[in-house]
Amino acid sequence: MGDGSEHGTLVASLMAGRGSADGTGVIGVAPEASILAVSVAFGSSGAKLSNDDQIAAGIRWAVDHGADVINMSLTRNTLDWPSSWDDAFLYAFQHDVVVVAAAGNRGSGTTEVGAPATIPGVLTVGGVDRNKTASFDASSQGITIAVAAPSEQLVGVVPNGGYVQWSGTSASAPIVSGLVALVRAAYPKLNAAEVMNRVIATANPNGHVVPSPVYGNGLIDAAAAVTASVAPSTSPTPTALLQDWIHLHRRIDTVPTAAPTAAPVARAVPSSDPPLPTDTAASPWLPTELTLTYITVPLLVLLGFAILVTLFGIGALRRLKRNRSNR
Repeated sequence: MGDGSEHGTLVASLMAGRGSADGTGVIGVAPEASILAVSVAFGSSGAKLSNDDQIAAGIRWAVDHGADVINMSLTRNTLDWPSSWDDAFLYAFQHDVVVVAAAGNRGSGTTEVGAPATIPGVLTVGGVDRNKTASFDASSQGITIAVAAPSEQLVGVVPNGGYVQWSGTSASAPIVSGLVALVRAAYPKLNAAEVMNRVIATANPNGHVVPSPVYGNGLIDAAAAVTASVAPSTSPTPTALLQDWIHLHRRIDTVPTAAPTAAPVARAVPSSDPPLPTDTAASPWLPTELTLTYITVPLLVLLGFAILVTLFGIGALRRLKRNRSNR
């Protein structure tokens, strides 16, 4: 966290402190774990990268140097995060790394959980006091909290070898990161999602309704996380969760794709007009389709009717004359 900062040493001592040869010192949650220290120069005028880009670069560096769990005892104090973090966190998730993040501290002005604790796929840690009650000064609250861990009156080591008592979810996060290291050591074949599921599934609700924005799924139980029988997770992987969020919330700059060329439509081609009839000297006297329909046929019908009437009249006259002659 820059020159002169005790923060990183305090975090590391809670996660993997190994005590001293004379039996003194601090024993961390996973004392046999190896520590990769990634320093960031927040607020330094000599920094070549912004704070956000330093975080992104630090995550990639940790992944490339073999980290199994990345502890993030920091907050951006905002719900959102820069797009450079999308790629960095996806890089970690795709390399099977568990990322643990502190929820933030209300006493320091973080009234709600901020990034990176809001990033989908991250294991977010809230804090409780020694009575296992939510710490409203040393912990922020929010719906992304997965589990809770101690956050008050904790003892850590400072760079000069001394010990200090401190509070905050910056201390809760390394406790959970140490537990993740223990689970990974006990179950080396589990992937990151399965490790997170074991930590969450074995959390103790301690009489509270969970999940909740205060306790998450409950207070971590290290013994249960390492020894209990846990059903396989049906939740999406961290990679899938973050990819879905990016797909829904980021505007992706893409080159417009040319519209597919439609298949040529066959145009209807009119058939040739039939040849005109050849005129001859007799053409005016020959019947045509028009004269047959509207002149010749009606005249023939009328002529036939007239013949029938005439024949009927002749027959009637002959019958009348025959009757008179018989009288």
